[in-house]
Amino acid sequence: MLHTDLLPRDTAVQLIDQSGATVGDDRYALPDTDTLLAAYRGLVEGRRINDQAGALVRQGRLAVYPSSHGQEACQVGAAMVLGSTDWLFPTYRDSVAVIARGVAPADAMVLLKGDWHSGYDVRAHRVAPQATPLATQLLHAVGFAQAAKHRGEDTVVLALCGDGATSEGDFHEAMNFAAVFHVPVVFFVQNNEFAISVPLARQTAAPSLAHKAVGYGMPGQRVDGNDVAAVLAVLGDAMSRARAGGGPSLIEAHTYRMQAHTNADDDTRYRERDEVQAWVARDPLVRLRAHLTSTGALDAEAEERFAAGAEEIATAMRAALNTDADLDPEDLFRFVTATRSPQLDEQWHLLRDEIERSGLVDAGSTLNGGHR
Repeated sequence: MLHTDLLPRDTAVQLIDQSGATVGDDRYALPDTDTLLAAYRGLVEGRRINDQAGALVRQGRLAVYPSSHGQEACQVGAAMVLGSTDWLFPTYRDSVAVIARGVAPADAMVLLKGDWHSGYDVRAHRVAPQATPLATQLLHAVGFAQAAKHRGEDTVVLALCGDGATSEGDFHEAMNFAAVFHVPVVFFVQNNEFAISVPLARQTAAPSLAHKAVGYGMPGQRVDGNDVAAVLAVLGDAMSRARAGGGPSLIEAHTYRMQAHTNADDDTRYRERDEVQAWVARDPLVRLRAHLTSTGALDAEAEERFAAGAEEIATAMRAALNTDADLDPEDLFRFVTATRSPQLDEQWHLLRDEIERSGLVDAGSTLNGGHR
């Protein structure tokens, strides 16, 4: 393969512009109407999930929520290109993609609620646990894809990360291993311009993040991350290439984080409101709605149906998270090792005594000694 074949385009691939008009492309075809309608439904649901999760944070029902508001095209596109035997390795910001893959919304929120487990059956859904540390899931994704390759399975792994993750050593190791061993994995970087408060210009001097691919010997491509049609086409092409034995790819989606990093972040300290407002016109949901409406594919009845479906998801989230959990503080020690060490047992008794003295729980309920 020539190095020129590995290089991404100078501008991101776009199939539907900000006004909703189609953009011709020599390589990538516009997805069919049914696919775009399914994507639009996913965008409507994703936006409602983000809004509902934000409300649950303010109500104290979620500990934290990293919103993907404005990035829903990447989330929905990632879930839609996966086949039944493929796996998704998400980040902490990819709850919408996790839910779109089939995980129950309430289960996807368990980690962000602060519970001790990920909340869903990873094997049943073929979705790895959401990862909070940057880029660690990329190594796991590559290892998983390599194992699937050795077993002769029809599995392609889609590994998600943000622009900040590309500054981590784990990103380099994952990319290098995947390319050297020709692993069926697609790296999908959602470049939302900021790694918390650090802008992209302070992270890399490369022409684009997709240009990093050539250094590892794999193709890179840039896509308009707010154009779900383009995301589906470019990601789908990379997934097909990996499935056919073509090896890994790096896709960079140019998008924007419309809200703060999390509810604990004050984004007004590092970016201007005018900058955020400039991206409002690029909203992926509004863009696809304009396109589908102009072609007659989307009518008021369909809009109402999609909105009702999104509200059902939000209702289920509220119902699940507005229930107080029956917590047992001994769980902090119960699952550390198969046999509890004397040191852990001593720590548990210290905590139990402190809880009893503080009167935080009924000392006669779950704190009366012994293991469950």
